[in-house]
Amino acid sequence: MTKTIAIIGALDTKGQEFAFLKAAIEGRGFKTLVVDTGVLGEPAFSPDITHEQVATAGGSNLADLVAKGDRGEAMAVMQSGAAAVARLLHHEGKIDGIIGMGGGGGTSVATAAMRALPVGFPKLMVSTVASGDTSGFVGTSDITMMYSVVDVAGINRISRLIYTNAAGAICGMVAGETAEAEDKPIIAVSMFGNTTRAVNQARGLLEAAGYEVLVFHATGSGGRTMESLIADGLITAVLDMTTTEWADELLGGVLSAGATRLDAAAKAGIPQIIVPGCIDMCNFWALDTVPDKYKSRNLYSWNPNITLMRTTPDENAQLGAIFANKLNATTGVVQVYVPMRGVSELDVEGKPFYDVAALPAFVTALKANLRPDIPVVELDMDINAPLFAEATVMALLNLLKPQL
Repeated sequence: MTKTIAIIGALDTKGQEFAFLKAAIEGRGFKTLVVDTGVLGEPAFSPDITHEQVATAGGSNLADLVAKGDRGEAMAVMQSGAAAVARLLHHEGKIDGIIGMGGGGGTSVATAAMRALPVGFPKLMVSTVASGDTSGFVGTSDITMMYSVVDVAGINRISRLIYTNAAGAICGMVAGETAEAEDKPIIAVSMFGNTTRAVNQARGLLEAAGYEVLVFHATGSGGRTMESLIADGLITAVLDMTTTEWADELLGGVLSAGATRLDAAAKAGIPQIIVPGCIDMCNFWALDTVPDKYKSRNLYSWNPNITLMRTTPDENAQLGAIFANKLNATTGVVQVYVPMRGVSELDVEGKPFYDVAALPAFVTALKANLRPDIPVVELDMDINAPLFAEATVMALLNLLKPQL
């Protein structure tokens, strides 16, 4: 069966470019389905889904958007509409991949549609802004961003190469087949450089027990992605070994996963083992980027681009209260495991972040605010001790037993 690739973008301003892309894709033996997201003018050629239909799916009327002349509102409506259209096309099995082209506005609309599609579904965005910070466009999705090099404006010797390569790339993604593999229950595990030894130990034990393990780096985007996959129902259980992103959320660090971190598993009701891994540190970029109010704090250069700031006992107490509030909302089973001799490589006796008062402050606040039916297990070892990984894995496997 011939596969179909959705092409999404504004046909009023970039009709020539999309016509070239459409021909390049169809020339490779694929079908196309064109979605027009333009607002101001008529499309250069007839799309399969019109801009009126996209606006309606976004909860508005195209004529009204044109009359108002509010670009911000129009972009918001078309983003919402594009996402709704993409979601429906995928649900109905009408598309096998999606590609878009555009500048900042076109990228925001097309990637909104792409983010509405599941992980693994082929997504490619040719964009003028792809060489900069694309986190706002990609989010927690697996969108492939391709820099357009020149503006998406006409066909020339450079753009012709770019668009041809883009057509080849999306066709290759759609044509690719995933090797057959046994589907095993998935356990999500969070990791940081300072908890790598613990996570590697835990992963081996979980895999030996018959689970597939997805490890997420606790860098903000990693935590958000993990939360997203949990919310999508793809995760069986969570070993949240590295919850450091909450320290960044509390103190304004650069690796925050947002205020919803720890929410998804609680709402989903899946088994959780929570560890305060790396809550001893808040992350900033190079030393000269640390805010002035923190310049006198205990700072450690992890590398030339990453500076870690030691959290205080008071801040650890605040984190304990936050964790309790999050875990109290769980509809499933959850336990907290605390490595009392240190929550990171740096938080052990003789290392730069060792602080005898910080972790006890976390535990005290946690217990004071936590539901009495949620166990808090304190172990006299540091987080990277092999026995700590074994203890948390055994605890999680015991929580999973009723579900097997």
